[in-house]
Amino acid sequence: MGATISVHSPGGLDSFDAEFQRGTIDLSVGETLVFTGDLTHTDFTSLSGDLGLYTFTESGPGSFTSTAANSGAFTFEMTQAEWVAAGSPDTLNLTWNSDFVNTFAFPSSGLFQLSVTCFLAGTQITTPEGERAVETLEIGDLIRTADGTAVPVKWLGRQTVRTLMTASPKLEPVRIAKDALGPNVPHADLTVTGDHGMIVDGHIINAAALVNGTTIRFLSLEAVEVDFVVYHVETEEHDVILANGAPAETFIDYLGRRNFDNHDEYLALYGAERIIPELPQPRISAARHLPAHIAQRLGIETPIVSWDEMQSAAS
Repeated sequence: MGATISVHSPGGLDSFDAEFQRGTIDLSVGETLVFTGDLTHTDFTSLSGDLGLYTFTESGPGSFTSTAANSGAFTFEMTQAEWVAAGSPDTLNLTWNSDFVNTFAFPSSGLFQLSVTCFLAGTQITTPEGERAVETLEIGDLIRTADGTAVPVKWLGRQTVRTLMTASPKLEPVRIAKDALGPNVPHADLTVTGDHGMIVDGHIINAAALVNGTTIRFLSLEAVEVDFVVYHVETEEHDVILANGAPAETFIDYLGRRNFDNHDEYLALYGAERIIPELPQPRISAARHLPAHIAQRLGIETPIVSWDEMQSAAS
């Protein structure tokens, strides 16, 4: 119908359906989303007269950097920093209107809805100077614990999760939506591994045990990059820090550090592995063990069973 649409970002386009006017984009730290389109009625170029005047609106982060009201051509740009500052919204709604009406042409008004996802890298860790993306932290940098204490980063573990050859549901990360754990907790969507402990009402609860299918959900491996990187912040003690404003545990050495990409760096720095005593709060690793008041508050009527729980039940 004469309309062309192009969406791209350095992180790559997951999917875009021009017919249904929706798309999904990965937007990582430092990237800029560029969304261009041309809604010109090329099917009717032989007609004389007004072919339509267009207006474009957008209610969230980013902006239309150029538009052509008489042709419907536009360019929309949004940086990852603008997206984070706006609370990391799940969707962007870009609307357009035209005074040209013809049922056989491109519709006179419409909506482009883009789903933007940012995974693991980009998680904002609270420091005495403000928030920092987790992947930018370095050994010795100060971060702030949930009680306000400033503690240095002892090590930043980095692990590449490869899903192509080991496409196990166990690898599915958990997306915790903004406000899912309480008002402004987290203050932006937070993505963690399923076994990462979140602190809720004095309990350390594995993220997978909090899944309710709506505000807290598993991300299918199709929705993440084939290889994605997760980061683990190690401090001297097993601490509680703030990730996107939500209390979360620092590294605990259940499985050691051998599987980390930069394990050799740890050995070069400290000579050998060390054992970190765990926090005294009770840990909950299965949804069926959630206290009733937490399950009720999160809307978990029938716990969504994680991969680990299915394996335990089968053994």
